[in-house]
Amino acid sequence: MEEPQPLTEADEILPPRPPALCPGCSHRAAYYAMKQVFGADAIFPSDIGCYTLAVDMGTIDTCLCMGASINLASGIRFGGEHRDICCSIGDSTFLHNGMPGLLNAVYNNAKITVTILDNLTTAMTGHQPHPGTGVTATGDKTKSVSIEALANALGADFVETVGPYDLNATLETFRKAKECQEGLSVVIAKQACITNARRAGVRRKPFRVNDNCVGCGECVDFGCPAIEFHEDRARINSLCTGCGVCAQICPSDAIEEVVNVK
Repeated sequence: MEEPQPLTEADEILPPRPPALCPGCSHRAAYYAMKQVFGADAIFPSDIGCYTLAVDMGTIDTCLCMGASINLASGIRFGGEHRDICCSIGDSTFLHNGMPGLLNAVYNNAKITVTILDNLTTAMTGHQPHPGTGVTATGDKTKSVSIEALANALGADFVETVGPYDLNATLETFRKAKECQEGLSVVIAKQACITNARRAGVRRKPFRVNDNCVGCGECVDFGCPAIEFHEDRARINSLCTGCGVCAQICPSDAIEEVVNVK
């Protein structure tokens, strides 16, 4: 057998490919709002899930094991940290191993914010159902456990559910969670996984960049694979799933829905 040759030329040509969430993933919008409200100086413990792909967004400081984010956030708080702490955990991870951590944090009066990223599936390992989906692994209908009711029952001082595609509402919810002085706050960012939604036939109209674009790069920094930069201005490619969050971010009203698409 011939020895394989190193692909040195390819290494020089190919651009770096950092981790990235899917186009239209609601976790991106939730993390964006989280960063806007809590700021870069806050502490952001995270967890194991597809949302860990958002590591480049500056809202994932730790990733240890399933359910660890809430425990880490609580431990960091009692370790003497005075900065804001906002941890994140997925819906299936929370139901699998996050509830004891939330109970312990509430019991010890940890002043932290817990963000539960609820995309209504176990996306990381193949879109399996979980107790919050209302369907068993064999496809039979069953009871759907309310994560909001669980958070309230475990004693959280503030619990609110918001749809991340509504950026203003998400920002406001995170502000209220941050200002909760009584103790622990929980934000449930709930939006169906974009991959599952499209498989189910959900089709939103795509967006495009109009002539108002000044090339500021705000939308590109958002990190969606559907947004790219070309000749000093942004453009939206065919990966767009129509979530519309980029249009809410654009300071120049340069992103609009494509109306004439069936």
